[in-house]
Amino acid sequence: MLIENAANNKITITVSSSVDRFGLQRLIDYLKYLEATSLTRVKQSDIDKLADEVNSSWWEANKSRFAK
Repeated sequence: MLIENAANNKITITVSSSVDRFGLQRLIDYLKYLEATSLTRVKQSDIDKLADEVNSSWWEANKSRFAK
């Protein structure tokens, strides 16, 4: 693995092609989350509450597909 500072406040990370792609995608998703929330002033508790509401709403709309 190679981590380099690049121009324009960017960081370049190079990994071997043998790295698990599923795990790598999860890492990329987390880095996107960090980037998206880096300038926010929202509290984590507010984010958690919103996530709970979204999950609850989704479940109500889709539970018939999973529950027998």
